[in-house]
Amino acid sequence: MAHKNLIDFIRLLKNHGELREIEAPVDPVLEITEIYDRVIKQEGPALLFKNVKGSQMPLVINLFGSTKRMNLLLGVNSTEEIAERIHSFLDMKAPESLLDKVKMIPKLGELSALAPKTVRAGACQETVLTDGPMIDRLPVIQCWPKDGGKFITFPMVITRDPETKRRNVGLYRMHVYDNQTTGMHWQIHKDGAEHYRRLKPGEKLEVAVVLGCDPILLFSAACPLPFGVDEFMLAGFLRKSPVELVKCKTIDLEVPAEAEIILEGYVVKGEERLEGPFGDHTGFYSRAKNFPVFHVKTMTMRRNPTYLTTVVGRPPQEDCYMGKAIERIFLPILKKTLPEIVDMNLPWEGVFHNCLIVSIRKSYPGHAQKVMSAIWGLGMMSLTKSIFVFDEDCNVQDLKEVAWRAFGNVDPKRDMIFAEGPVDELDHSASKDFVGSKVGFDCTRKDEREGMQREWPEDMVMDENIQKMVSQRWKEYGF
Repeated sequence: MAHKNLIDFIRLLKNHGELREIEAPVDPVLEITEIYDRVIKQEGPALLFKNVKGSQMPLVINLFGSTKRMNLLLGVNSTEEIAERIHSFLDMKAPESLLDKVKMIPKLGELSALAPKTVRAGACQETVLTDGPMIDRLPVIQCWPKDGGKFITFPMVITRDPETKRRNVGLYRMHVYDNQTTGMHWQIHKDGAEHYRRLKPGEKLEVAVVLGCDPILLFSAACPLPFGVDEFMLAGFLRKSPVELVKCKTIDLEVPAEAEIILEGYVVKGEERLEGPFGDHTGFYSRAKNFPVFHVKTMTMRRNPTYLTTVVGRPPQEDCYMGKAIERIFLPILKKTLPEIVDMNLPWEGVFHNCLIVSIRKSYPGHAQKVMSAIWGLGMMSLTKSIFVFDEDCNVQDLKEVAWRAFGNVDPKRDMIFAEGPVDELDHSASKDFVGSKVGFDCTRKDEREGMQREWPEDMVMDENIQKMVSQRWKEYGF
């Protein structure tokens, strides 16, 4: 990779004309959000604010907010390259000859990058603070007018399972209460919440919060990995080099050695406080609710750190580009579970849990319903509120074609399937928290085996010879 930390990546963006440096003074309360929101809606550059009121630290935002920057971050021309790498690993077979073994050497080298590497010292601990201003030093923003206050919006939160001792790395917003306490937004379906549930009443859980690091680590923390799988392993795979970790100063956790800022602290089982409201990625305010309280014991940082943040809200925002990259990278894994799947699309407007569009190689009656049921049983995809299933020749990335086929192919009584089960905690349309209804649409072609009493019509397609002739004579027509 061309970068090993946040500053390296900022430099890379600058070299590619993907960074705007802003010297003018800006207010972290609402003003930064309004500037960012206008820029992201125009697919503009990353923003480095050098003069944020109330803090000596520069603030960077919108690192992920374009396809080009996502590809720069991942070191590829297209996220399909990573999907192909994953596919090749999933299809890897035991070598049967010397040549097969030689061909496997590069893959084994990539696998060696999975395991994080512990180092003795890191730049993230050049400065150590145990009292005085800590959170107060940070240029924390208030994103939207009715937010409950300022929020740390891009923290990478590290905990260890109290029972298995396995590490979890996740992105959970933090409502700032004062210089040493914040909320910890562990939604009920998240791995961090499971670690918290496994505590005994009054028991402490050590927590490390990373504010700014190699963005690949942040991307990996956002990925929907199975419970107990270390996100730093995925980061090592994506970087093609191990993540270097250093032990915290006052708690028994490891953090990225090249990070900008680390908050070391703990939560206590049973100690909760009102968190929110917060303008969320759905485009609506999520209501205030009680969540665990995070206590900061120590803050470590580089000598001259840069604070990384983001804003979520009505799409498009930069998390949309992260979500699209995740969709493409994890498609091969989904295909291993459901090999009939050809492609999928999680449209931005569905905010990633309201709508899934998928195409399949349909082989038998009820095949679309089988796929829906399987998806509703898969990890975080179980929260998907609506699923649209199409035949393999439908380009699910083209929403015009999707709409045309859905509106034309669906008989509501026959092809709409309702289910009930867990829904996203942020689903404000559900009648009660965490549980609601889901709907599946079978948009595939039907035959008599599925109740059709007449012949399904053919798609209208022009004769291939006419298409070829017109293409050859196109300039003669004056185009």
